[in-house]
Amino acid sequence: MKRISTGQLEPGMRVDEDVTNLDHQLIIKKGTVLTDAIITKLNLYGILTVYIDEKYKATPEKIPTQSYYERVRESKEFKEFKKEYDAEVDSFKFHLNNVVERNATIDVKEMLAVPLKLILEAKGRVGVLDMLSNMREYDDSTFNHCLNVALICNVFATWLKMDEKEVEMATACGLFHDIGKLLIPKEIVTKPGALTDAEYMEIKRHPEEGYRLLLDNHVDKHICNAALMHHERCDGGGYPLRLKDKYIDGYAKMVAIADVYDAMTSARVYRGPLCPFKVIEIFESEGLQRYDVNFVLTFLENICNTYIQNKCRLSDGREGQIIFINKYSLSRPIVQCGSEYVDLSQEPNSIFIESLL
Repeated sequence: MKRISTGQLEPGMRVDEDVTNLDHQLIIKKGTVLTDAIITKLNLYGILTVYIDEKYKATPEKIPTQSYYERVRESKEFKEFKKEYDAEVDSFKFHLNNVVERNATIDVKEMLAVPLKLILEAKGRVGVLDMLSNMREYDDSTFNHCLNVALICNVFATWLKMDEKEVEMATACGLFHDIGKLLIPKEIVTKPGALTDAEYMEIKRHPEEGYRLLLDNHVDKHICNAALMHHERCDGGGYPLRLKDKYIDGYAKMVAIADVYDAMTSARVYRGPLCPFKVIEIFESEGLQRYDVNFVLTFLENICNTYIQNKCRLSDGREGQIIFINKYSLSRPIVQCGSEYVDLSQEPNSIFIESLL
């Protein structure tokens, strides 16, 4: 039995100890063989590590190729975005390392220029999330993740109809939310093997470490709170303070959703980007009580609307076009397959959108 980070999990591994949340509620039973959906669910619950049976070997599930994302990667817009993204990540990394390693002052306005430039050059906010899903590296760094969450928060804030200053604040909160991880020994954060209990507790200190660093630099309180509270959950099941709904900063609530969405949609060693409707289904079944309801429903509904008229493949092999979003079951829209209209909200759970085409 060994304890590994959720980022290293793969389908076919078997859980060797019950996985519970902070309230000791069971999430996954001991002996469960992991699937892609279960691994994604663990990200939703903020589970950082899992004990697995080293001796157990199973045939991993086959993850279908998603031609939609292949087309995105081949597009001129994506190639231009990737070139700019890679350059801006390097710039952001340089600034943050100066702060952490050389005690440089945090210049929020200067560093905020990085994601704002990317958004401006993305030529349309709707495509940003798809492009980020294709930007994944299997060993995504803290710098990449912070930049991704900043971009997602920027799009999210426009969906919430925030004004320009609020959009910039949401973007800044996403940009600095995980800065505390840079104060945790790198060999622990990037450790490829099993984590000890002491190492696990070290990683869980990153919200408080980030908060103190930002506070010492006299950064806006919302940015400080986002670093401290992005792992808090509205039902009180988060950390480090186990705060409940009204005690969590509104921007931190936004970052929490963007943070977990980025983690859930990340490409894995065993597959490309996850179909957004699978992510939305997990949010609907597991996460609505954990996040601010107005925020999370706005976020999910706008993601769904992005894919109206998009072609898709259902789990039973049929192919069609998404033509209508069910507001009360966002992950199960109406799909036109030839002359047939398939209302997934009225179909068995075994039939769902498997991939975008």
